[in-house]
Amino acid sequence: MAQALVLLASLLIFSNVAHCDFSPKVIVDMAKILMDNYCSPEKLAGMEEAIDAGSSNTEILNISDPATLASVLTDGVKKTIFDSRVKVTYEPGFVPAAPPAMPDIPPEQLAEMIKGTVKVEVLDGNIGYLKIQHIIGEEMAQKVGPILLECIWDKVLPTSGMILDFRSAVSGELSGIPYIVSYYTDSEPPIHIDSVYDRTSDVTIELWSMPTLLGKRYGTSKPLIILTSKNTLGIAEDVVYCLKNLKRATIVGENTAGGSININKIKVGDTDFYVTVPVAKSINPITGKSWEINGVAPNVEVAAEDALDAAIAIIKLRSEIPGLVQAAATLVADNYAFPSIGDDVAEKLGAVVASGEYNLISTKEELEAKLSADLLKLSGDKCLKATSNIPARPPMNLTPEMFIELVKVSFHTDVFENNIGYLRFDMFGDFEHVAKIIAEHVWNKVVDTDMLIIDLRNNVGGSTSSIAGFCSYFFDSDKQIVLDHVYNRPSNTTSDLLALTQLTGRRYGSKKSVIILTSGATAGAAEEFVFIIKSLGRAMIIGETTRGGCHPPETLRVGESDIFLSIPISHSDTCPPMLPSTQQRPSSISIFLAKIN
Repeated sequence: MAQALVLLASLLIFSNVAHCDFSPKVIVDMAKILMDNYCSPEKLAGMEEAIDAGSSNTEILNISDPATLASVLTDGVKKTIFDSRVKVTYEPGFVPAAPPAMPDIPPEQLAEMIKGTVKVEVLDGNIGYLKIQHIIGEEMAQKVGPILLECIWDKVLPTSGMILDFRSAVSGELSGIPYIVSYYTDSEPPIHIDSVYDRTSDVTIELWSMPTLLGKRYGTSKPLIILTSKNTLGIAEDVVYCLKNLKRATIVGENTAGGSININKIKVGDTDFYVTVPVAKSINPITGKSWEINGVAPNVEVAAEDALDAAIAIIKLRSEIPGLVQAAATLVADNYAFPSIGDDVAEKLGAVVASGEYNLISTKEELEAKLSADLLKLSGDKCLKATSNIPARPPMNLTPEMFIELVKVSFHTDVFENNIGYLRFDMFGDFEHVAKIIAEHVWNKVVDTDMLIIDLRNNVGGSTSSIAGFCSYFFDSDKQIVLDHVYNRPSNTTSDLLALTQLTGRRYGSKKSVIILTSGATAGAAEEFVFIIKSLGRAMIIGETTRGGCHPPETLRVGESDIFLSIPISHSDTCPPMLPSTQQRPSSISIFLAKIN
């Protein structure tokens, strides 16, 4: 009450100074209309200060034209409560439209009238299409429902997916919301769809799904796409918002208008001023918010004229998803390096699809992301994932001089105090064809040191073809050493990785100390090298636990699609992520050198 008195007092001051040709009672009545009818009275608290400010603004106070004053008041209210729906207008001669009564005509004729606002079609691919411009209410549905079922609903009920076109839906009845939503949900359990608060009665009505309906339900398993535009308004927005937040529909198109569940245009006393004010508001039980003012944001944003094509593409993709995921599961089962894990992942991936988690996928990118997330969750292997099929780059046609420069920038060497060698390179490659260049310009600089530090903290892996050769430099030639056992899943064979007896350049040998620096970024082939050297007792590892990568994975196509999986097909028999012998931060080289000096 105190709030209302302050607001009225401010308006009275305003009206007395403005020198308008209307009574101060007009301003009092405007304020009372807002205070009694606006759907969010808590927002009106800020109006008092705004009106107080306006009462001292001489520009506003000197307004004498009613239409201009109405416009200024509208702007002031909007800036105070941030609601574009509230308007003050001056409209001499305006005659409010009477609410339409249910026409007393036969149901058959009513049905024909309603069918004029609905377009029904079955598109290629067995996709149902319903274009709706007005959402009928409970009374009308009961009167003409059986006819509409026969002429409209039964035509699209057997389809494999449905598109509801609300791009031109601008009117409807509140009681029609449960009807539409219920046809796309199950009969049990009942679902709280929406709550509508009416300001004038101070009553909140809960809308629930209906346990019984005329005809059959479309159900929850088939795709449902709703098309929207910036013109989609009012009750249609509520339906869109409900089905979106129930995760029953994917919204494709443009952000909706941001209208109202119920808006009234109220005459101010016996004047020609009117206040347009929303008298009710929707409160969604899932989000606790409303679609009003801001509208409903689409899941897939496209221009309204492109929405139908986009929706058809989405339904087509969703029809392919079960087969694609099954093909992906088969690839994993047949090729993943760890057979028992691969079988388990394939089985559980099928269960994930059956649970409906893929039902709202709308794009190839979303499918790839979901596949990758599920493969990681089910296998624990970040190397097993969806990937792009990027063609290998053609080999570079380099001259010998260019090879030399490439080697020089790819490797870094140094010799520290006490004849301690330092070698850093950040990726393994196929070094065989440049072995002589590496030996001459890199290896020969450190081979005669008394101790060697190999810095792999930034080594991200690469080709494993050079691992056996690089390992061999740290062992003597008089023994054939089995470096590792590598299992290959597609061939179901295990092969031995042997040290090489013939090398380019001199060996470092097995007597001198070797330190390897690692970090959490050390991955792939670098991890394999670290593991072999450590497991054979040939080096001390200092730094951080390595990344936990894999042997270079294969890129395999999923069925006939353009989706590909990156699948590790081989593994070292005993090659886990490498724990360092001594854990230090990546600056461990300086710590180590300080200790030995």
